[in-house]
Amino acid sequence: MPGTNLTRDEAQARASVVSTETYSVELDLTTSEETFRSTSTVRFTATAGESTFIDLIAPTVHSIVLNGTQLDPATHFVDSRIELPDLQDSNELTVVADCAYMNTGEGLHRFVDPEDGEVYLYSQFEVADTRRVYAVFEQPDLKAAFTFTVTAPEHWHVLSNNPGTKHEVEGASVAIADVTRGVARWEFTETTRLPCYVTAIVAGPYHRVEGTVESRKGTLGADVYCRKALAPYLDADVILADTQAGFTFYEHKFEMDYPFEKYDQIFVPEFNAGAMENAGCVTFLEDYVFRSKSAQARVERRTVTVLHELAHMWFGDLVTMKWWNDLWLNESFAEYASTVATVETTKWKNNWVTFNSLEKTWAARQDQLPSTHPIMADIKDLEDVEVNFDGITYAKGASVLKQLAAWVGEDQFFAGVAEYFRKHHHGNTTLRDLLVELEATSGRDLTSWSEVWLEKAGITTLRPEIETDAHGDIVAFTVVQEVPEEWPTQRPHRLGIGGYDVVVDTTGAARLERSMYVETDISGERTEITELLGNHRPALILVNDSDLAYAKVRLDEQSLATAVEHVGGFTDPLARSMVLTAAWDMTRDGEMPARQFVDLVLKNIGRETESTTVMVLLRQLATTLNLYVHPDHAADVCSEAAEALWKVAIEAVPGSDTQLQVVKAFASMACTDIQLDNLQGLLDGKLHLDSLEVDADLAWDLLIGLVVGGRIDEIGIELQLAKDATASGQRRAAHARAALPSAEAKRAAWDLLVNAEKDLPNALQFEATAGFLHVNDVTVLEPYVDEYFTAVRRIYSDKTNEMATNLIEGLYPAQLAGRVADLQDKADAWLANNADAHDALRRLIIEGRDNVRRALANQERDAQG
Repeated sequence: MPGTNLTRDEAQARASVVSTETYSVELDLTTSEETFRSTSTVRFTATAGESTFIDLIAPTVHSIVLNGTQLDPATHFVDSRIELPDLQDSNELTVVADCAYMNTGEGLHRFVDPEDGEVYLYSQFEVADTRRVYAVFEQPDLKAAFTFTVTAPEHWHVLSNNPGTKHEVEGASVAIADVTRGVARWEFTETTRLPCYVTAIVAGPYHRVEGTVESRKGTLGADVYCRKALAPYLDADVILADTQAGFTFYEHKFEMDYPFEKYDQIFVPEFNAGAMENAGCVTFLEDYVFRSKSAQARVERRTVTVLHELAHMWFGDLVTMKWWNDLWLNESFAEYASTVATVETTKWKNNWVTFNSLEKTWAARQDQLPSTHPIMADIKDLEDVEVNFDGITYAKGASVLKQLAAWVGEDQFFAGVAEYFRKHHHGNTTLRDLLVELEATSGRDLTSWSEVWLEKAGITTLRPEIETDAHGDIVAFTVVQEVPEEWPTQRPHRLGIGGYDVVVDTTGAARLERSMYVETDISGERTEITELLGNHRPALILVNDSDLAYAKVRLDEQSLATAVEHVGGFTDPLARSMVLTAAWDMTRDGEMPARQFVDLVLKNIGRETESTTVMVLLRQLATTLNLYVHPDHAADVCSEAAEALWKVAIEAVPGSDTQLQVVKAFASMACTDIQLDNLQGLLDGKLHLDSLEVDADLAWDLLIGLVVGGRIDEIGIELQLAKDATASGQRRAAHARAALPSAEAKRAAWDLLVNAEKDLPNALQFEATAGFLHVNDVTVLEPYVDEYFTAVRRIYSDKTNEMATNLIEGLYPAQLAGRVADLQDKADAWLANNADAHDALRRLIIEGRDNVRRALANQERDAQG
């Protein structure tokens, strides 16, 4: 991505010269289908006589006027920068350009609805794509007040950060979907001081549900929007109820009013992430509008996401990191605060179970990659930060904040946060600014805590060593803290240790009930737990019971045997999740054979009560089958696992969440004739599972399984698309076409993704990538290994960051671990021959290589039994 990077040193140098005051941005969205007119006027102070630059990515710059002087775009606009010479104390810059609509989910994204031809736009600026829409000093510490004016078709809704008024433009018209429309102009009031990356423009004929929320400062507008096609499925009442709960909770905890004038929430098409915290104008992935029956895990996640983005209004938008080193201050805090709010204010009271099974496993996986980094990362430039929206920045940071709040006291923690907001509102901060306030309210020195938890990477493993006497009483209990060689940091932990015994009730059902529990502090390599001495040894001992610490946990031999036999009998869903996570960690680390983990999942998933735990277990099962089971056994184990899932689906409570999730998983791995017959029967309506509705999305799951199994061809895909000629149908059809198992179909899919002159839209690229890798016979992917390593550098340089990263990560040939003998050699050769590639690109290859390394080690362990 030459010419679009910005280094930390450059940003610091620019901030030492420039202080921004206001932006006035005028956008005309009626000029063409490829570009829009952007006129931005920037007022800023500067050190007189100095020079600097402003950022802009645009195909055409018409004029640049600095302090009344015309600057020639041909000489002053180079490499996405406009050079600004000979600055004055007070400056005014006006730039007129034609900026390009994007189909990558970056800048101003343009989507045409296949159902009615209507156009929907939304902006996505984080990390550095504001410059795709208007000229801007693209860095978080140059905050300013923004005023937007937008010209667009009169039947659209146009939204920004602040309220606006609409005025008809007499005599103007524009053609949309072959219909001539009038034109209107929206004028928005000036914002408070914001970082540019949370400014926003959303425009199109969105369906609107008017709403309000009650703030401490009064009643505020809080409308909810989605595409018209999704209007029947938009449960705005639920979204607004979650939003109101968050407003009440955060204003109380943060001791500060909501800082903006309204709070719109818009569900937009082809969005890359879950949501974006634009101030007062939050955008969400439209998959959160559920057109089909969805797993409750997704519904719960939407609530957490709503509360996560709302927390950002204070942490990120009101108070903003000075540079991207402290991105974690935004994301970790929002993730932690939203989990607390979810548990305390919504129906999802077990969200800490979800946090353990979903967020912590994400963090642990990321923290064991060679590319792991401290929570407070060293971000040298924009390309570094693009790959740092990861499990460390979100989930590990949130885990550590949870631990910190438990250590200093939750009330003291939030009191420090409130004081932080009072002192730094509308400003920029670093980690130290927050720690100062937490130290003041808690009375603790957090310097050493910050050093080991925030400034050092890696995850430790806690392993119990237990000795008993002839009567089964504990005579010695030690927690051993093992540290990775690369990051040998011994950390202090506050943790619970629980003991569980098998209790058989009057029906003969075996339950695991807690019979022993202590909370204690550990530090260093070995800690003796004297509080447990003399207790009778329970059947299962769980270190880090209650999930207070951030660490991997091991089960001793007796506890593991009990878990394999009875984990479904836990009455506490958090303890059950902790044990399942421990088993997964042991599998990933080669201490538990892959087939033993498969057995554990299949034996217990039908009894699991938490939707997210079911979802995570099914993902882990798929990873184990695809990567960790030895290739000599993989085909048999996969077919047996699919058969076991079918049995679970038949026995599941009719219409239950487990039934739905397990049927979808079965569809993704069905491979025998009988299994494919079952899929066909469900799709055709000739086979029924009690209360299972084959709705639009489940129909695609079944069809894609049949495509992978060779039962349905491209004609069948097109017939299904004719039944579901929607944006969702288009995405699923893209997956299905790429999943066709013939060599010809795989070649067509590869060329469409890697070699086509015109890029697919982001959502179709994502689905086609997943479909390309969706195979029953991985040998069909072998011809693309060499092509992958040949293409990655071109992909990285030719595509936008989001599109390049998704392709390079998504197409890495990890599924061929153990099948292509020299796969690691090819990765090593690429790294050796591309030492000059940017660290962000090398990181993607290094991570892919490490996934293969882990797979090979686990396959070897599985072969040993």
